[in-house]
Amino acid sequence: MALSYRENYLRTASMTGGDRIPMRIVISGATWDQLRYDLEDVLVHHPHFFPDFEQGKRDYDNYEFGPQARAGEDFVDNYGCVWHGEVNGIVGIVEGHPLEDWSALDDFRMPDPATQLPLGDVNWNDVREQMRQRKERGELCSAGTEHGFLFLRLYYLRGFENLMVDMATDEPRLQQLTDMIVEYTEYQIRRYLDMGVDVIGLAEDLGAQDASVMGPRMFERWIAPAYRRLIDPCRERGVHVHNHSDGYVMDIIDQLMDVGMTIFNIQDLVNGIDDIACELKGRVCIDIDVDRQSIVPYGTPREIHDLIEYEVRTLGSPQGGLMMTIGIYPPTPPENIAAVLSAMEEFERCWWE
Repeated sequence: MALSYRENYLRTASMTGGDRIPMRIVISGATWDQLRYDLEDVLVHHPHFFPDFEQGKRDYDNYEFGPQARAGEDFVDNYGCVWHGEVNGIVGIVEGHPLEDWSALDDFRMPDPATQLPLGDVNWNDVREQMRQRKERGELCSAGTEHGFLFLRLYYLRGFENLMVDMATDEPRLQQLTDMIVEYTEYQIRRYLDMGVDVIGLAEDLGAQDASVMGPRMFERWIAPAYRRLIDPCRERGVHVHNHSDGYVMDIIDQLMDVGMTIFNIQDLVNGIDDIACELKGRVCIDIDVDRQSIVPYGTPREIHDLIEYEVRTLGSPQGGLMMTIGIYPPTPPENIAAVLSAMEEFERCWWE
């Protein structure tokens, strides 16, 4: 009898066996907007990963994208950062930094964690009830922070160049601000832990295309202590910690491992599949973030098939320890999305067949 999704996920994360690789495909709003009914024609033929999908349900002409992802619009989040969108369905960039000048810190007010998430309001009683219902149905209960909960949030508040100078000069007000952000985020995490969640997600980007944004010393000075404050309560409760970072992070991989995460979502080709296997296989559950820059959007269906097969065979094992996340962004054509889904179906149970 097949394991439930929840049991298989948790066994995979703990590297204690399983019966399939947890795989998910995340289709960006921009891809939906670009391909529309051509995308629907693909998804309806892959009910294994889209069991509840129904054609014709999405109103493309009146679809409301997230507040950070609306072309030509600005959005002010609960920290006071100003986001500007350029493409419908793609998260924009922060152009307004409320603490660009440190003189604004004295009057700066953090969001209220009891009522506000970074991007909107929250009713914790409603969240608790949703978690209760998911548990009742036997589903995986996962929760997490915004994408960009710490390092990126510091950049959103200060501006990138200012933040780099702050870190390099050991600016004392940066520590004050970091502590404020951690205290705010810790409130959210403890609320989720009290609900009995299975997994907490901590997501942000610490890498550029070919180097990490900061070296080991700066990571250990500014980021690692804050990560530990957030991760330690999760591990004390036996809750898995899913950490995500885009970009090249092999420069700081040992420091990232030392903070206590149990699942690491890392990009494949940027970091090198063989290097990831060498550094991480058996050390942490790898949620491999399959290429979204070259092969998936621009390659042939055969190249997509071969990439996914190589990653499954190189990073996986019958003991688990491998998950796969595949993000789809323009200009990925429908036939490549179909190739991704076919490969996922073919190799999901590779290690158990």
